[in-house]
Amino acid sequence: MNGKHQLTPEGLEKYKKELEYLIKNERPRIIESLKEARAQGDLSENADYDNARDEQARVENRIKELENIIKNAEIIAMDKSSTSNLGKTVVLEYEDKTTDTFTIVGSLESDPLAGKISNESPLGSAILNHKLGDRVLVKTDTGNEFYVVIKEIN
Repeated sequence: MNGKHQLTPEGLEKYKKELEYLIKNERPRIIESLKEARAQGDLSENADYDNARDEQARVENRIKELENIIKNAEIIAMDKSSTSNLGKTVVLEYEDKTTDTFTIVGSLESDPLAGKISNESPLGSAILNHKLGDRVLVKTDTGNEFYVVIKEIN
């Protein structure tokens, strides 16, 4: 994937909002916590200070991670093709005639419980670049196999 993070426009916006929140809210709050903890005196046995430093490290690491994601974001082009590819929402029918609806996204946005599957997951990679009506064999990491039929592509 050449170091790029494939994101939907919505996914990129979500990361930008999280970054903004951390910089404008969490970072100043933690700095204030550190000031208050320092005012308590001896830092060698100051649990409040240690906790604030740990939280500061966690937040700063997340800020760096988000900056990297945003800097290396590759926005998924929303095309009008009739194939199932990144950014498309598909309705799949299983062999027992039940259906599921998924949006195919990059791995960073993957959230199966919210109906977003990664293009790198067994199901996501199996249905990529297929057309409406295609019957697709899905092979799971555990060795199971099943078929799905692509009923809709939006």
